[in-house]
Amino acid sequence: MNLASQSGDAGGSQLLFANFNQDNTSLAVGTKSGYKFFSLSSVDKLEQIYECTDTEDVCIVERLFSSSLVAIVSLKAPRKLKVCHFKKGTEICNYSYSNTILAVKLNRQRLIVCLEESLYIHNIRDMKVLHTIRETPPNPSGLCALSISNDNCYLAYPGSATIGEVQVFDTVNLRAANMIPAHDSPLAALAFDASGTKLATASEKGTVIRVFSIPEGQKLFEFRRGVKRCVSICSLAFSMEGLYLSASSNTETVHIFKLETQKEKYVPAEEPTTWGGYLGKVLMASTTYLPAQVTEMFTQGRAFATVRLPFCGHKNICALAVIQKIPRLLVAAADGYLYLYNLDPQEGGECTLMKQHRLDGSAEPSNEILEQGSHDRPLVAQTYSAAVTKGYCEEQGAVGGFACAGKLKLCMYMCQR
Repeated sequence: MNLASQSGDAGGSQLLFANFNQDNTSLAVGTKSGYKFFSLSSVDKLEQIYECTDTEDVCIVERLFSSSLVAIVSLKAPRKLKVCHFKKGTEICNYSYSNTILAVKLNRQRLIVCLEESLYIHNIRDMKVLHTIRETPPNPSGLCALSISNDNCYLAYPGSATIGEVQVFDTVNLRAANMIPAHDSPLAALAFDASGTKLATASEKGTVIRVFSIPEGQKLFEFRRGVKRCVSICSLAFSMEGLYLSASSNTETVHIFKLETQKEKYVPAEEPTTWGGYLGKVLMASTTYLPAQVTEMFTQGRAFATVRLPFCGHKNICALAVIQKIPRLLVAAADGYLYLYNLDPQEGGECTLMKQHRLDGSAEPSNEILEQGSHDRPLVAQTYSAAVTKGYCEEQGAVGGFACAGKLKLCMYMCQR
């Protein structure tokens, strides 16, 4: 997530960009002085994998899984994309575009470059431009999402600037797959699950989160984040196995929803024995006769778990990952910190802050760390699978496009974790 607009906030943080890689095993950070990669294999320590100070004001830095391939954009040259092998310290190729690069997305087959009114689809093996989606509705935030699945390699982006339409594009067959009327208000956030078969959406109102099947566009789940106020959704993120969905915003609360059907949740109900119980039963029975908007509020899912952040108003990005066999929620924020919380996969409820790390690599005072002990509960009944990085080496050059200098060799060595 590009955090450049808040780079001077929160105690003079140098942070311009932060994002998790595709399987949430590492964190990329762009700063005024360069960029860094951190390993997410431990809670107690934020291990720095790599630091580059050759490029200043890095506003986008995207790593391909756990490989050495990285895509970089700097504020000093916002129309230029550099693709590098960071372990070798070499530039593979560069491309220039007609306008500012707002977002870059990667998977093992495609690299997507998002401009305000166009999208470029590159073959990641040789960086050739395969297709250009031109004259898209104005998208000043660069909102788009790319599935990490090889089998369901879809791209999602706003289909309208005035209502919440989602365009779904098949990046393998290079054709439109569907248009989903997701919300009445313009879109604010999009996220695919790891299988590429579900897409989560949120609008600028920020009160309702919806999940659709891909490519069919059928609504599978609808969750209510809140009713009291409209908020700006910062990020949506599925857990790797697709059972949980997190939603962070410009408020202090992160919501975690559990994707289970009514049949899965059904427990034979006992007859109510209190006045409140009878009233609840009557209200649920009456939803058949109530207006559709009122009925929806009764039937929408509520948060399975929540997180209370120690700040409000900062841009942030969240991820759900398993670290040391325990499910965690991770939040990287514009205040320059990474926060790690435990998620109880059985009970949910309010998540426990386990650790916070400064993203400039300096040590954090020990009194800010909460005790672990009984909060560490291993994941039961669910399996979090991490995608395995595959290695390849291509000898084809990335030629043409916009400003790729001559025929360049693209040789990418995928590094196993």
